[in-house]
Amino acid sequence: MAATTTDLHTGDRAAPLAVLAAPFKALLNVLVHLAEASPRMRAIQKYQAMSDAELAARGLTRDEIVHHVFGDKFYL
Repeated sequence: MAATTTDLHTGDRAAPLAVLAAPFKALLNVLVHLAEASPRMRAIQKYQAMSDAELAARGLTRDEIVHHVFGDKFYL
Protein backbone atom coordinates (compact mmCIF):
# COMPACT_ATOMS: atom_id res chain seq x y z
CA MET A 1 0.00 0.00 0.00
CA ALA A 2 1.34 3.40 -0.98
CA ALA A 3 0.63 6.68 0.71
CA THR A 4 1.25 10.07 -0.84
CA THR A 5 1.06 13.48 0.67
CA THR A 6 0.68 16.63 -1.33
CA ASP A 7 1.04 20.00 0.29
CA LEU A 8 -0.62 22.68 -1.79
CA HIS A 9 -0.02 26.21 -0.63
CA THR A 10 -2.32 28.05 -2.98
CA GLY A 11 -2.94 30.69 -0.35
CA ASP A 12 0.77 31.51 -0.26
CA ARG A 13 0.85 32.22 -4.00
CA ALA A 14 -2.45 34.08 -4.03
CA ALA A 15 -1.51 36.47 -1.23
CA PRO A 16 1.08 38.49 -3.21
CA LEU A 17 -1.32 38.74 -6.15
CA ALA A 18 -4.06 39.99 -3.85
CA VAL A 19 -1.70 42.63 -2.47
CA LEU A 20 -0.78 43.75 -5.99
CA ALA A 21 -4.42 43.80 -7.11
CA ALA A 22 -5.73 45.73 -4.08
CA PRO A 23 -4.92 49.26 -5.37
CA PHE A 24 -6.54 48.50 -8.72
CA LYS A 25 -9.66 47.15 -7.02
CA ALA A 26 -9.82 50.26 -4.85
CA LEU A 27 -9.47 52.53 -7.89
CA LEU A 28 -12.20 50.62 -9.71
CA ASN A 29 -14.51 50.96 -6.70
CA VAL A 30 -13.88 54.72 -6.58
CA LEU A 31 -14.66 55.09 -10.28
CA VAL A 32 -17.87 53.07 -9.93
CA HIS A 33 -19.01 55.18 -6.97
CA LEU A 34 -18.26 58.39 -8.87
CA ALA A 35 -20.23 57.21 -11.88
CA GLU A 36 -23.19 56.14 -9.76
CA ALA A 37 -23.22 59.46 -7.89
CA SER A 38 -23.22 61.64 -11.00
CA PRO A 39 -26.28 63.80 -11.66
CA ARG A 40 -26.61 62.32 -15.14
CA MET A 41 -26.82 58.80 -13.76
CA ARG A 42 -29.49 59.93 -11.32
CA ALA A 43 -31.42 61.51 -14.20
CA ILE A 44 -31.24 58.25 -16.16
CA GLN A 45 -32.52 56.32 -13.15
CA LYS A 46 -35.35 58.85 -12.74
CA TYR A 47 -36.44 58.42 -16.37
CA GLN A 48 -36.13 54.64 -16.22
CA ALA A 49 -38.44 54.59 -13.19
CA MET A 50 -41.17 56.36 -15.19
CA SER A 51 -43.88 54.48 -17.02
CA ASP A 52 -44.01 54.48 -20.81
CA ALA A 53 -47.01 56.84 -20.66
CA GLU A 54 -45.07 59.33 -18.51
CA LEU A 55 -42.13 59.17 -20.89
CA ALA A 56 -44.46 59.68 -23.87
CA ALA A 57 -45.90 62.77 -22.16
CA ARG A 58 -42.34 64.15 -22.09
CA GLY A 59 -41.80 63.18 -25.72
CA LEU A 60 -39.38 60.34 -24.92
CA THR A 61 -39.14 56.62 -25.43
CA ARG A 62 -36.99 54.27 -23.37
CA ASP A 63 -34.48 54.05 -26.23
CA GLU A 64 -34.00 57.83 -26.16
CA ILE A 65 -33.31 58.26 -22.43
CA VAL A 66 -29.50 58.08 -22.62
CA HIS A 67 -29.41 60.31 -25.70
CA HIS A 68 -31.64 62.83 -23.94
CA VAL A 69 -29.50 62.90 -20.79
CA PHE A 70 -26.09 62.90 -22.50
CA GLY A 71 -27.11 64.71 -25.70
CA ASP A 72 -25.40 67.97 -24.77
CA LYS A 73 -22.19 66.21 -23.75
CA PHE A 74 -21.71 63.56 -26.45
CA TYR A 75 -22.87 63.13 -29.99
CA LEU A 76 -24.87 59.91 -29.76
